[in-house]
Amino acid sequence: YLSLGSNHMKIIICGAGQVGWQIARHLANENNDVTIVDRDSDLVRRATDSLDVQGIVGFASYPDILARAGAVDADMIIAATHSDEVNMVTCQVAHSAFNIPRKIARLRAKSYLDAIYSDLYRRDHMPIDVVISPESEVADAVLQRLETPAAFDTEFFLDGSLQMLGITLDDTCPVLNTPLRQLSDLFSTLSAVVVAVRRAGTLFVPSSGDQLYSNDSCYIFVKKSDVQRSLEVFGKITKNQERAVIVGAGNVGFTVAKELEGKGSHIRAKVIEKDRLIAENAAEALEKTIVLHGDGLSSEILLEANIEHSDAVLAVTDDDKTNLLVSIRAKSMGSALAICLVNDPSMVPLLQAMGIDAYINPRSTTVSSILRHIRHGRVRDVYSVGDAEAEVIEAQVLSTSTIAGQTIRDIKFPDGVRIGAVRKGTNVHKPAGSLRIEEGDQVVLFALSDTVKEVENLLQVTIDFF
Repeated sequence: YLSLGSNHMKIIICGAGQVGWQIARHLANENNDVTIVDRDSDLVRRATDSLDVQGIVGFASYPDILARAGAVDADMIIAATHSDEVNMVTCQVAHSAFNIPRKIARLRAKSYLDAIYSDLYRRDHMPIDVVISPESEVADAVLQRLETPAAFDTEFFLDGSLQMLGITLDDTCPVLNTPLRQLSDLFSTLSAVVVAVRRAGTLFVPSSGDQLYSNDSCYIFVKKSDVQRSLEVFGKITKNQERAVIVGAGNVGFTVAKELEGKGSHIRAKVIEKDRLIAENAAEALEKTIVLHGDGLSSEILLEANIEHSDAVLAVTDDDKTNLLVSIRAKSMGSALAICLVNDPSMVPLLQAMGIDAYINPRSTTVSSILRHIRHGRVRDVYSVGDAEAEVIEAQVLSTSTIAGQTIRDIKFPDGVRIGAVRKGTNVHKPAGSLRIEEGDQVVLFALSDTVKEVENLLQVTIDFF
């Protein structure tokens, strides 16, 4: 453990693309000493101009470049370049030449991830402490969306006992124009807490006197056991998903199809893939799934896949615009639900207007999973909301924290912060004003990005990383 005195770490991030940049932003905000390495001088300049980080231009796997980046006394290296091989060699060099204690690599190729070879990443072979696989993380996110089709965003906290749902309200929602405090009285046994609302493009944390309107997108925390009932309270009728059409048989599409075949799922999928070779490989490897070779944008192929009778279309090619257009066309042809893979976060505000039900941003999924591995023991989980507009923070309450021993109503939270749940032992509690927060409790907080620093001060975190 790092002592209380040295609360910042020295971290090298290799790859200054979206993922590297976002991670650098988080870690630099927490007063760590961050150096970012990339062979593209424009990307490095973008990082050093906009973030409080050092930049080195060069190949991340070269020992002399790592030395210039401060590898001699670095605490951690995160290899997130576009090449699996560069990421692996970077970790090997970091270990063998500089003995950097903690190494995280992003690996994409399925072959490197297969369980048979998991022995590969032991210290005496290829020393990587944490392997992050964007495709399997994203495939999990897609499957999670399918399980909660009424939500546009969803994530689990407190070891799976608490679920965050993003729900867009429509005119059928029975609780419109009702102050939130009355909701608590009306549904006293329901664990649902509305922590944030996006209205006309702006994300805000509501107060107890605020009301919900049609077209609001709400973020709600709810105990896993209450999810179905909460969805009904907010006007979402859920039906079982049975037929899905997956467009794109690349890593993500293939992984999702394979999972749907495997885990006793009742969902039958058809896959559409434009590239003949990829389609043939997928058809060979999948047992019960029909693979169609053709362009997911063409109405003929969508008709052949029975799009009008499908419960969901999953547009997961590696091209954002294709995914958006496929989703719109599939919806117009009768598909009940469209889930879309979007890499560019600036596209996200357009989705609702286009009638796309749910999206997955692979980068924020990857960023969340990397942050989860490097956050301190006290902050157990961090999930990024929207275009990095807010964070959900799951943390343990330390004795040094100013909130320990206080009731929720006495804690001076900044505007823009709301408690979603408190776990004492194994019991998850809905936050009520009279609930007292004690040392050792776990809290889940929703915080708009500009309040995160204050939250960290209240919780007294960013101290011991591992």
